Amino acid sequence: SFAYFTIKDRLPQILTKVIDTLHRHKNEFFEEHGEKGVEAEKRAISLLSKLRNELQTDKPVTPLEDELPDAALWNQHLDYQRNLSNGNGEPSWFQSPWLYVECYMYRRIQAALAQNPPIDNFDVFKEGKVQNFFESQEAVIALCTYFQELLKNIKDLDEKQLQEELFKLLQVSLWGNKCDLSFSAGEGSSQKSSPLLSLENSIPYILVNDMEKLWSLLVNAKKRNAEKSSVRVDIILDNAGFELVTDFVLADFLLSSKLADEVHFHGKSIPWYVSDTTKHDFNWTIKQLQSANHMWMSRCGINWEGNLKKGVWVYRDHMFWTLPHDFSNMAEVAPDLYADLQKSSLLLFKGDLNYRKLTGDKKWEYTVPFHQALNKFHPAPLCSLRTLKSDTQVGLKPGQGEQIQASEPEWMISGKYGVVQFDAAL
Repeated sequence: SFAYFTIKDRLPQILTKVIDTLHRHKNEFFEEHGEKGVEAEKRAISLLSKLRNELQTDKPVTPLEDELPDAALWNQHLDYQRNLSNGNGEPSWFQSPWLYVECYMYRRIQAALAQNPPIDNFDVFKEGKVQNFFESQEAVIALCTYFQELLKNIKDLDEKQLQEELFKLLQVSLWGNKCDLSFSAGEGSSQKSSPLLSLENSIPYILVNDMEKLWSLLVNAKKRNAEKSSVRVDIILDNAGFELVTDFVLADFLLSSKLADEVHFHGKSIPWYVSDTTKHDFNWTIKQLQSANHMWMSRCGINWEGNLKKGVWVYRDHMFWTLPHDFSNMAEVAPDLYADLQKSSLLLFKGDLNYRKLTGDKKWEYTVPFHQALNKFHPAPLCSLRTLKSDTQVGLKPGQGEQIQASEPEWMISGKYGVVQFDAAL
């Protein structure tokens, strides 16, 4: 399976890059922290080399030994995995669910740093995220320019035109998900050209397209809430860099078109899956845009900073997003987060990892309904915007998956196909 190649090839590659990154920053650690910094770097590298060896030789997964607040939850989950194996030995790297060991690897990277102050706050993936952002400059400029032009006459758009613009920006946000560094094992995956040019041609590659349902949900929520409470949309973020900018534009459009009154963004509380958005990435991106030497980019950055100050944009992170659990466990493991999401009018889940967690990362029949795969996870109406990069997909029409499979064996992992897949809450 694709899982096997991920664990065998891609994860060791990512670990090697992390070790290399720490090594290259040795002088910087020395300048900032003196000998302590260098000692911490050596210890962290030694822990990460040990981790790589455990992975490559299929050693049992070991409990976490750091003091981070989620360590107990992780260790409970390891016990759960042990019980699953029915006495068939300890859960090990190649004999465990892919979702679990992949998440566990990223958590162990965090542990290697957390246990070694003063470099415990160093983000080993930051360089790649920054590079992705700068390499995608042309696409960012094209998108910001398009959006600022759109804002000039947004008040004059009729319902049909608004719907068209929403669909455009949903697609831009969907295909922005192609820029994923954990998928390319940290190799460049920036967006080089304007994302708006190829939308027409990309429609056939959206295997489930529920954009109409999103539109009617938002329009009806608006009508229902005209008198009272506000319409809140939550975006559960995926990658920093270009994809994050596409999410910002979509969020701003929802506010500017009055389809939503507030947008809540959910990021990761630790560096995760190479390019996932942390609070630092979120704020850094807005600052970069603000200070950009381009009128429309900086206008976007200034407006978005303003949205945060006014409280119509809210950034949150919760440790649940970096646990190995399926979302169907959220109500039990993180009842506070589940209760918060229940206040939303619409949840937009970005990207492949979120899709895997929504559907329990199982090898479903392609035609199983999305609602069924969600396994009772229904805090609010939700939609997945995801390009396919792992072999789990539900909610297809009979024969649809088999037909693509016949001509493109790699269709589930190439990032060429996408879904805008909606589920109304109960």
